[in-house]
Amino acid sequence: MKLITYGLFGLIVAITLGITYWAARRTNSTSEFYAAGGNLNGVQNGFAIAGDYMSAASFLGIAGLIALNGYDGFLYSVGWLVAYISVLLIVAEPLRNSGKYTMADVLAYRLKPKPVRTAAALSTLTISTVYLIAQMVGAGSLIQLLMGIPYEWAIIIVGTMMVLYVAFGGMLATTWVQIVKAGLLMTGATMMGIMVMWKFNFNVVDFFQVISNKYGQDFLEPGKLYKNPIETISLGLALVLGTAGMPHILMRFYTVPTAKVARQSVIWAMVLIGAFYILTTFLGFGAAAFMTPEFIKSFDKGGNMAAPLLAQFLGGGAGTVGGEAMLSFIVAVAFATILAVVAGLTLAASSAFAHDFYVNVLKGGRVDEASQLKVARMATFGVGAAAIALGLLSKGQNVAHLVALAFAVASAANVPVVVFSVFWKKFNTAGAVTGIIVGLVSSIGLVAVSPNYFPPEQALFPLKNPGIVSIPLGFLAAYVGALLFPDKEAESKFDELYVRANTGIGAEN
Repeated sequence: MKLITYGLFGLIVAITLGITYWAARRTNSTSEFYAAGGNLNGVQNGFAIAGDYMSAASFLGIAGLIALNGYDGFLYSVGWLVAYISVLLIVAEPLRNSGKYTMADVLAYRLKPKPVRTAAALSTLTISTVYLIAQMVGAGSLIQLLMGIPYEWAIIIVGTMMVLYVAFGGMLATTWVQIVKAGLLMTGATMMGIMVMWKFNFNVVDFFQVISNKYGQDFLEPGKLYKNPIETISLGLALVLGTAGMPHILMRFYTVPTAKVARQSVIWAMVLIGAFYILTTFLGFGAAAFMTPEFIKSFDKGGNMAAPLLAQFLGGGAGTVGGEAMLSFIVAVAFATILAVVAGLTLAASSAFAHDFYVNVLKGGRVDEASQLKVARMATFGVGAAAIALGLLSKGQNVAHLVALAFAVASAANVPVVVFSVFWKKFNTAGAVTGIIVGLVSSIGLVAVSPNYFPPEQALFPLKNPGIVSIPLGFLAAYVGALLFPDKEAESKFDELYVRANTGIGAEN
């Protein structure tokens, strides 16, 4: 098995490094580094968005949740898919028309640039770092589990690869790595879904009847994992709104030439992500049908090995050539998945520091093109080194809550200010800064005193996900802050921004 796995592992590394070499020769400006020159079409960007979004948590985590907990494990799939409706209707077009490289560009259009860019950069760096730690720790643990590579070396390999993609190939390399990953993931999931249903003669009723007979009808009904409806609502709010504030997703709308293509990108992404999350139903319930929870948890107590073990079973079982080949392929897909997501996060974090903070706050925008590109690449190396260090320091830690925290911060800190900036005339700098800071601090603070860190009876805040409280706080703080400190200049620029956001007139090309 290891020979096949290492062969596929090496093939993916070779392909992605080839993409990086090709992209590096075409990345000579900040526009090409941050936004691939804005020349991607809707299909390419849609595949890249899907590749950026469908993380190892989506592929391995959701399949494991369903295999161990039944219906409730599907909640993440529903939340993350529905999230793209808010992306399509609220942020895709205004961002493409109003900004250049980052979310802060939209805010700075009619608000005071330095305060809002500083606050937006802080939010972006926090979200990206938190999400990156979760991805790095997950990467190290999974690669150690699946391939036998020591955790420390796994972290160093993933960190080095993501720095190479971003520092030398920029957004173009990152995009094509994500496209390749999306293709591999859809191929693997579709193949496994078909193989699962083949064993039931493609009869969905028989498939679920077998599961019901094995585990009971409640396994196919809500309430097994999420027993508190308030917790469920809070999690759902963060998932649905958080995506519209995730920096690495928002950046993707600057890689296309027009708002129309941005909308097309979202449609393509929704089709791919929707198809994938439907397939996770068959992967998760298929693993439950053919294996026991005890068997799955014997390899990984979180259930992350459900999909690889299912692949091995479908290929013929452990010890067979087919079984080991299928397992190796899924391991390679998981590796590609990890690389694509961490590359997107690294680019988002480095752009927040280099473009928003260094160039526009510290230097007031007075930096020549060559220097901007140099700083962007240096920032990438810094983010990569920090990610590797934090991944190594977090070995053995349970970081599952960090994914939920990243979405909570994005939904509470970023979404309110983007919405108000584009759609509310009286919104101003004070409202933006207040909204971001309150959304950020409330999300982190509530998670810090929640059952994520304390036994339920000792936690000061009873919910693991703070969205139901932190999101309204973010909106309220942005609203109150704007009313308390009115700004006529920000109001006077609203009509210009509104027309540009909705028509694209004067948008960056």
